[in-house]
Amino acid sequence: MSGSTADQVKETARSAAAKVEEAAVEAKNNPVKAKNDFLHTPVVRAALPFVNGGLSGMFATACIQPIDMVKVRLQLAGEGVKTGPRPTAMGVARDIIAQGKALDLYNGLSAGLLRQAVYTTARLGFFDTFQTALQSRAEKNGTQITFLERGAAGLTAGGLAAMIGNPADLALIRMQSDGLKPKEARANYRSVFDALTRIAKAEGIGALWAGAYPTVIRAMALNFGQLTFFAESKSQIKHYYPNMSESANRFGASAIAGFFASFFSLPFDFVKTRLQKQTRGPDGKLPYAGFLDCARKVVRDEGWLRFYRGFSTYYVRIAPHAMITLIVADYLKLITS
Repeated sequence: MSGSTADQVKETARSAAAKVEEAAVEAKNNPVKAKNDFLHTPVVRAALPFVNGGLSGMFATACIQPIDMVKVRLQLAGEGVKTGPRPTAMGVARDIIAQGKALDLYNGLSAGLLRQAVYTTARLGFFDTFQTALQSRAEKNGTQITFLERGAAGLTAGGLAAMIGNPADLALIRMQSDGLKPKEARANYRSVFDALTRIAKAEGIGALWAGAYPTVIRAMALNFGQLTFFAESKSQIKHYYPNMSESANRFGASAIAGFFASFFSLPFDFVKTRLQKQTRGPDGKLPYAGFLDCARKVVRDEGWLRFYRGFSTYYVRIAPHAMITLIVADYLKLITS
C-alpha cells in the first residue's frame, strides 16, 4: 500500500475524530442538555457500551472496507505454493477494478457491517463493562487498574465476541473470495443474508462456525493489542504528559493500539481466512482439517513468513480501523456519560 494511501486513511481517522469532537465539546459545555433522564436509566446505561461499540465499528468498517478486500485477496494468493505469485496491494486493487468496477472493492460490505454490528458491539461492550467493574473495584480499594487486569478483560471480551460474530465473519470471507473463482463456479451472493442462508443449506448450520477456533484466538490477540494497549496507553500518556489535550491523547493511544493489534493478530487472521475460504473438493474433502493442520501446511508448503504476507496492508487496514473505532467509541462514551 502506497504512502499516499496510508496518509489518506490516517487523514480519515483524524477527520472522524474532529467531527465527533464537536459533539463532545457541545456535551461538555451543556451537560444538562446532554445528560437527560432517558440516557441515565439503568437499562440504557447497561446497553450504551454495546450500542456505542457497534456504531463506532460500523462507521470504521465503511471507511476501511476496500483495504480489507485487498488484504483478503493478498492472503489467498498463491495458496499452497511456496514460490507462487507475490502480488502487491496496488496490483490486487488494480486487478479487482479491471475485472469489474471500483465498487467491487466494497464486495462484502453488508457482511462487514453485520459483523461489526454483532462482533464489535459485543467486544467493546463487554470490555467497557469489564473496565467499569474493574474501575469501581479499584476505587473502592484505593488502587489502580493493572495492565494484567486490562489484558484479561481484553482477551475475554474478544473471545466471547468472536464466537457470537463468526457466522458474519465467515460470510464476509466467502463474499470477498468469491471473485477469485472461475465465473461458472462463483456463488454470486446477493447479500450477507443470502450468503448465510445458502451456506447453511448447502453445508449445514455448523459450517457457519468454520474457523471459529482461529477466529476466537485472533480476536483475543487483536483485542489484547487494541483495547488493552489503548486503555493502558491513555493512562500512561495522561500520567507522563498531563498537559496533553484529550483529543491528542486519544489519537496517540489509538495509533499505539493499532500497531500492537496488527502485530499480535495477523498470523491468526491469516489462518482464519484460509479456513473460512475453503470449500470441499470433488473428493468431498476439505483442504485443511483445522487450525493446526492449516498452520502446519502453510509452514511446510509456503514458509513461515507467509503468515506475515501483506503486513503493511493489514496494518493500514487494522490500525486506522482501530483508531477510528476507538476514537469514535471514546467520544460516544463521553457524550452519553
